[in-house]
Parts: sequence; structure tokens; C-alpha cells
Amino acid sequence: MHNDAPVDYDVAIVGGGMVGASLALALRGLSLKVLLVEAVAPDSATHSSFDDRSTALGNGSRQVYETLGIWTKLANDIAPIQRIHVSESGRFGFARLEAEQFALAALGYVVPNRALGRELWAALRAAKHVHIEMPAKLTHVAFEPERVCLTIEGTPGRSDLAREISARLVVAADGASSPVRIAAGIEAENEDYGQTALVTSFAVDGPGDGTAYERFTAEGTLAVLPLPGGRHTLIWASPPETAARLMALEDDAFLRELQRVFGWRLGRVRELGKRGAYPLSLLRAQRSVGVRSVLLGNASQALHPVAGQGFNLGLRDAATLAELLADASGSDVGAPGLLERFETARATDRNGVTRFTDGLIKLFHDRRPGFGVARNLGLLLFDVLPPAKRALSNLSWGFGSNRSRLVR
Repeated sequence: MHNDAPVDYDVAIVGGGMVGASLALALRGLSLKVLLVEAVAPDSATHSSFDDRSTALGNGSRQVYETLGIWTKLANDIAPIQRIHVSESGRFGFARLEAEQFALAALGYVVPNRALGRELWAALRAAKHVHIEMPAKLTHVAFEPERVCLTIEGTPGRSDLAREISARLVVAADGASSPVRIAAGIEAENEDYGQTALVTSFAVDGPGDGTAYERFTAEGTLAVLPLPGGRHTLIWASPPETAARLMALEDDAFLRELQRVFGWRLGRVRELGKRGAYPLSLLRAQRSVGVRSVLLGNASQALHPVAGQGFNLGLRDAATLAELLADASGSDVGAPGLLERFETARATDRNGVTRFTDGLIKLFHDRRPGFGVARNLGLLLFDVLPPAKRALSNLSWGFGSNRSRLVR
């Protein structure tokens, strides 16, 4: 039933990183009053989303950004993944996927986070129906039966400038340590993988061929993805002490170590980029909705970067929520029934992707006798089974058949 109690906004999105900004952009053409609260300018060197990392986008995510009108603007910044090569260090098995096997232009695309942030925020600044508060810090959230009251400081650190706003629905896109999730009383399980991801980029002697590599080692995973301009991005997961040692190496010594572990598949590695380190854990909220609240992205689930599924899952969450809010326009967008429909619609995909990434890590880290041989026989079997390859290629669209209109 429509609620006539006055509020400032229909939807308040807390967090303007990749997921929050994408949701705001998806809502821009609706007859909803939308607020986006972000603490740091997207082009700032200190922004936690739009930094030196890159993101692998599946074909479902490409479809979302095509629909939102920013994909063509990213044309010079994206690198298509034409094939994927999976192997385990010291073992004989491997598996390959190729886009042409499935009549696809690409299995996925790699885009620098800064480029994606640039286009998302350029489109948002031109959106007439999205009000942006930035820089703004959320300092308090209070949930009431008919609204959510949020206190924000327009200038962080100036409590005298704090003001209160109200909304029908608050969307938490504010990261793994989400203050909104905590305020909503939604508990989250956090499993430390005991690993740190070292992220950087590098060049090679020869031209790239659009191959993405996922290599499992005794200490962790090593992913190498193509970037525009012939460079490659590296996500190297290892125990914290190993990551600290790698971070401390001079560039030449680091490149020699990378060459030793990764091999010569791409030729000689050179021209190392800036290095960053990020602790890895599996965080999963017990629920993705609460009283007049929805959790998106890392606020709902933060995954291991293996197979590059985390952001794509969060974007599909945002696409589904945007569709439900569009259908509910003119009614109470924070009503329990709508939020229950969102949680039900996203359960299969959310659970499936989480189990898939977590299972991969634990499978390849299992050092019990015989498991290594079994894994490699499994890789070889996968390599000659077209139905298994097609199932994995479809992961780009998510688990289950309940796809939002933006993804379709």
C-alpha cells in the first residue's frame, strides 16, 4: 500500500563505488527521488574502488553497461578475453576455454577501475533525477517503520554541518565493513582465507593474444588478465608473509620471481606497475535485506578474486533491484514484500557463485595424498567435455535463470 508520509527521497544509496554508482545510474530515468552519498571523489587517488586495479566483466555485465549507455564510451579502455587457460603449478593437467567455441565475441572483458569510474560518474553528473552528496560521510542511521533517517556530514569532520535526511529505502553499497549493514542489525560471517592478494600490472616482449590465465600454486592463485595496450594485470594470492616479501622486492627482483612462478607463456615480463596488497576473506551477510534496507556488493558478499566473480555478482544484484524498484515506482519502495522478492530472486545466483569461488579455493588448496592427481585428471576431463565448458561459459550470466531485464 502506498505510504503518504513525507520523505526527502525514495531511495538513498550509501556508497558511490562501482556497484553503488551503477545502481544510481540504472535508476536515473525513473520517477523516483534518488540520493547517492559518497565520501570520496571518484577521481581521487584515495578512492577505494576506482584505484589502480582492473576488473573482469562477464557478458552479463557488458549487457548491463550497454543498456546503461556507457559501454561504447569504454571502447578504448577494455580488453576482450578471447580464451582462458587454467593450470596447476607442478602438475600435468590444464583446461582451456575459447570464445569462438560458443560463438561469443569474448568470454569477458577487462577494464581498469579508473576508466569505469570515469564513465559511470560522467553519466551520473548529467543525470537530473539523482542527487549527489559528495564528499559526505554517513554518521548515523535510524530505522523506523515508515522511513529510514540518515545523518550525514557534508564535509567530513565538521559535525556542525551534519544534517538529517529521510528515505523510504536505504541501499548499503558501502563495502565489506558496511556501517549501514551494522546499523540494520544484519550479521555477517567472515572467513579469513589467510591470504593476501598482490595486485599490479606488467608488460611483455610480445603482443598479447587475449588469453586470461588462472594458475593454482601450492601457496595460492595467480591470475594474469589482458589489459588494453598490450599490458597485463596480475592478481597474485599468497600467504601474508609471502605477499609482504614480494611487496618489498625491487622491481627487477619481483619480475624475476614472477617469471619463475608464471613461466614464459607470454614471453619475458617487464615494466612493472604500481603494486598494492589486499587481505582476502569470504564475507557473507546472513541476509541481504533488513528493515527498509538492502545490501549490495561487498556489503552483502565479499568473495575471493578467483574466477573474477565478485563484482559481476554485485552488479547483477543492482540490476535486479533496479528492475524491482522500477516496477514499484509510485508505491512504497521500502515495503517488506518488495525486499522479500529481491532476496528470493537473488538467492540462487548469490549462493551458487559463493559456493563456486569458495569451493575452487579449497579444492586447489587441499594437499591430502591423491587430491593433486584427481584435480589434474578433472582438468583434463573438463578440457574434452563441451557441455562442461558451455556450463562454465554461462557463468558469465550468473547461476539460475532468474535474470533481470538489464542483464537480458
